[in-house]
Amino acid sequence: MKKTAAALHILVKEEKLAQEILVKLERGISFDHLAKRYSKCPSGRNGGDLGEFQQGAMVGPFDRAVFSCPLLKPYSPVKTKFGYHIIKVLYRR
Repeated sequence: MKKTAAALHILVKEEKLAQEILVKLERGISFDHLAKRYSKCPSGRNGGDLGEFQQGAMVGPFDRAVFSCPLLKPYSPVKTKFGYHIIKVLYRR
C-alpha cells in the first residue's frame, strides 16, 4: 500500500513572496488567511487544503518535500513548474 499524506499549501509565482509569507507565518498569521490572500492555486479558497493524496500523485519536488519535511511546520520554498510552494503537512500514513 502506498503512503499517503494530507497537506496545505500556498502557491506563488515569486520566491521572494514565498519568503515574505513564511515570515508572516512565523509571526503567527494563520496559514488559512495567507492561503486565501496569496495562493494562485484554486485550493487557496479552502485555506490551501489539498486533502489526502498518495505518494507520487503530485509533481516530483512537491511530492518529495511532502514525504520528507517536518509535520505541522511550514516548509518553503519548494520550486515546481507551477511556482513556489509553502507546504504544511498535516499527517503522513
